[in-house]
Amino acid sequence: MTILGPILLAAVLLWALVRNRAQKGGKGRTEAATRDLYEAQDRQDKAEANKVQR
Repeated sequence: MTILGPILLAAVLLWALVRNRAQKGGKGRTEAATRDLYEAQDRQDKAEANKVQR
C-alpha cells in the first residue's frame, strides 16, 4: 500500500492534467458564443428603444 498509493495519486494527477488541457479549446468557443449573444441582445435592445422613441 505504501508504494501503490503514490503511484495511484500520480496517475490520477496526470489524468486530470491531460483532461484539463484537452478542454481548454472549448473555452474560446464558449467565450465567442457568449460575446455573440450579448451583441445580439444589445442590438435587440437598441432596436426596441428606437421603436419606443418614435
